[in-house]
Amino acid sequence: MSELLLRSVAGDGIALLTFNRPEKLNALNYRLIDALVAELRAIEREPAVRAVILTGVGRAFSAGADIAEFRESFSDGVDAGVREFCRRGQHMTALIESFPKPIISAVNGIAFGGGCEIVEATHVTIAATSATFGKAEIKLGMMPTFGGTQRLPRLIGRKRALRAILSGEPFDAACAREFGLVTDVVPDEQLLGTALATARSFTRHSAVALRTCLAAVTRGLNATIDEGLWIEANQFAVNAAGDDWREGTAAFVEKRAAHWSDR
Repeated sequence: MSELLLRSVAGDGIALLTFNRPEKLNALNYRLIDALVAELRAIEREPAVRAVILTGVGRAFSAGADIAEFRESFSDGVDAGVREFCRRGQHMTALIESFPKPIISAVNGIAFGGGCEIVEATHVTIAATSATFGKAEIKLGMMPTFGGTQRLPRLIGRKRALRAILSGEPFDAACAREFGLVTDVVPDEQLLGTALATARSFTRHSAVALRTCLAAVTRGLNATIDEGLWIEANQFAVNAAGDDWREGTAAFVEKRAAHWSDR
C-alpha cells in the first residue's frame, strides 16, 4: 500500500480507500493512480471485501491531475504523453466504472478535473455540502482526458455537460445532485457515516446478484434496448448458475433471513 493511498477496514466487508496528498489537494500523480489501480485489482480478488468507498484527506477529494508531472510526459513527444497520461487515467476510470463490487465516492471537498472524472465513474456518489465539482481543464488550454468528455454527457445530458466542460466553472453539491452526478448531499460531518450506511445497504445482499446487476447496467447503458436486454439475460444466466437466487426465493417464501453462499 502506497503512503499516497490509505486503506482501512470499515467493517461489514467495506474497504475505505483514502487519497493522501493533502498538501497537493490530492492531485492524481502517476504513483497515486497506479496505487489505486493496484489496490482495486487486489480487492477484486478478496471475497471478504464486498464494497469500496473512495474519499480524500483534507479539504479535497481530488483537485485533478498532477499538472507538473503530466507536462513532463510530453517531453518525449505526443505519443508518449498520451500513453503515460491519458491512457493511464482512462484505464483507472474504466476499471472503477466496470468494477464488479460497488464503489461509492464520498466527496469531501474539491473534485475537479480527474477527481471529477473519478466521481463520474463510481457507481454511487455521496457529497458533503461543502463539496465542489468542476471541469477545469479548459482553463489550462486542454480538454478532459480521463473519460470526462464521454461519461459526463451520459450522466447529466449533453448541454449541461458542455456548459461545464467549455466554461470550466465550478458547481456546488446541490447543483451536482440536481444534474444527477451526485446521489445524496449531506452535512460534512455525516459524509462517511452516510457512505458507510449506503455501502452496508448493498453488502447485505448476494455478491453474485450485486456483480451481475453492476455488469448489466454498466454494459447495457450505451447499448440499444435489444442489445441491453441480451446483456441482461446473459447476466441473469450467470446469476442463475449459482445458488443464491434459490436461497433468496426460498427465504422469501419461508419468511426468514437469506443465507448467501459467500457468507
